[in-house]
Amino acid sequence: MRPPEDAVTASTESGTALPVAAQPTVRSYALELLHRHRRAFLTIIVLNAIAAGAGLVGPWVLGDLVNGLTAGTAAQIIDRSALIFLAALVVQTLFTRMTLLRSGVLGEEVLADLREDFLSRAVDLPPGVVERAGTGDLVSRTTTDVDRLTEAVRGAVPELTLALVTGVLVLGALVVTSPELALAWLLAVPPMLISSRWYFRRAPQSYRAESATYAAVSASVSETVDAGATIDAYRLGPQRIALTDRRIKRWVSWERYTLWLRSWWFPAIEVGYVLPLVGMLALGTLLLSRDVISVGQLTAGVMYSQLLVEPLDTVLMWYDELQVGQASFARLVGVREVPPRTADDEPEPASGELVVDDVRFGYHKARDVLHGIDLQIAPGERLALVGPSGAGKSTLGRLLAGIYAPRTGRLAIGGAVLSRMAPERVRTHVALVNQEHHVFVGTLRENLSLARPGASDDELRAALVEVDAADWVAALPDGLDTLVGSGGLALAPGQAQQVALARLTLADPQALVLDEATSMLDPRAARHLEQSLSAVLAGRTVIAIAHRLHTAHDADRIAVVEDGRISELGTHAELVDAGGPYAALWASWQS
Repeated sequence: MRPPEDAVTASTESGTALPVAAQPTVRSYALELLHRHRRAFLTIIVLNAIAAGAGLVGPWVLGDLVNGLTAGTAAQIIDRSALIFLAALVVQTLFTRMTLLRSGVLGEEVLADLREDFLSRAVDLPPGVVERAGTGDLVSRTTTDVDRLTEAVRGAVPELTLALVTGVLVLGALVVTSPELALAWLLAVPPMLISSRWYFRRAPQSYRAESATYAAVSASVSETVDAGATIDAYRLGPQRIALTDRRIKRWVSWERYTLWLRSWWFPAIEVGYVLPLVGMLALGTLLLSRDVISVGQLTAGVMYSQLLVEPLDTVLMWYDELQVGQASFARLVGVREVPPRTADDEPEPASGELVVDDVRFGYHKARDVLHGIDLQIAPGERLALVGPSGAGKSTLGRLLAGIYAPRTGRLAIGGAVLSRMAPERVRTHVALVNQEHHVFVGTLRENLSLARPGASDDELRAALVEVDAADWVAALPDGLDTLVGSGGLALAPGQAQQVALARLTLADPQALVLDEATSMLDPRAARHLEQSLSAVLAGRTVIAIAHRLHTAHDADRIAVVEDGRISELGTHAELVDAGGPYAALWASWQS
């Protein structure tokens, strides 16, 4: 059976821009986690070594008892053997319990570190990378991949540790008891080595492809749900269903392929378990007939051989499961390979003047969306971007907000190039305001303080007053300490947008890019919010992406964007008198 060839494109088709970590990055991060928890890990190894050592007593006692029976002295050692066996059993039980308990605690601590590290890196990703990645890939990594890794860390890591320590001790006991019988395990090497090499040459990349195709399915479903109204309006349901079906088919094909790999590997491993036992019994019979070993040694050797099967089986079983976990781990750690936008020694912007000099940009290398854009926006000026859908207005707005960096050309605010500044510095000078508004779980104070950590209550209230939100905030049961968001007080859309504007006031950027911030609200809330927005805009450079032309009418200047180029630039009156594209748009809007 060959791997599905058409499934490898699923991650590209899903639009993901987030990488999967290479092996050096995976190993480096795994060692970092191990170093953080080295004491707990060493404690587990010591406890398990004691438990495993106690488990070796049973076969030794039984072998000694068999020798006693052969020599006719069994009656003298039965009580002693029983006491030793019981004591070893008690020690093994206690230390195994302690090992499992500490392993469980360690697993949860490692998972907590992994989640926190992933979240910290994810929220620090450049905004453009997050937008390109889309919701499906991020949701898949934070849900499916974390769930798969949870199973691996909770089960595989502690059990593998126990199995490895136990296996080493059992093999050592077998060699000490009867080196000749230990040679029988060489029979297991060919089937296990050959089959495992065959399997593990194919499994890792197959599990990664399986995860990628599942992410593509998640992306398709998520995007279809998010855009349900648009899909219904344009009757795109059959196309979206067909796309989802294709992606599900690719995902299932990889699921079948990995199942086929396991269906060949598992039987070969079972053969590897049976051969040493058969060889040990045959060799033991021969050595026993020549008085090379005793009956007790053969008995203990066979029992040690059987004890060795369980840890070996655990190692191989969990190693297979770890291929799934490793694929998910590599996807989670992959966010560490996204190069951050680091600041150089760019000076602080001297003003809110925005300069766009021959800027070209495209979402794909082969095709530009913006072509040679030139603009100069004076401090405090209000510029409206208008044009037909798909002309590049929103893309230009995101470049002006510092979310994307131009492919070529220069984009600067107050003389400082945006693409050379760290995202956190960019946010302090230019901000994007769109239809989306978020209320985070927590108090109203915590929601507002995101924009300016450490702001006093007086500063928070002043920001609320500026956006005309003081009255409804004063009516809240606990004021700024009122819990809002999921599980707390649900704010109306207009109130949530006012909270977002209050954050903007606290952040105090020099320039704002507006993408119809009030278009998703009902008319009454929109009119009220536009009054709040006017207070925020005062004295700042404003670029308004105008889908409704009354916004453009009130601007100082208007830039008409067509096919990724600025075709007209001037005041409302100038452009109407010119009788060009803007005049046609205005006439259509008026009618």
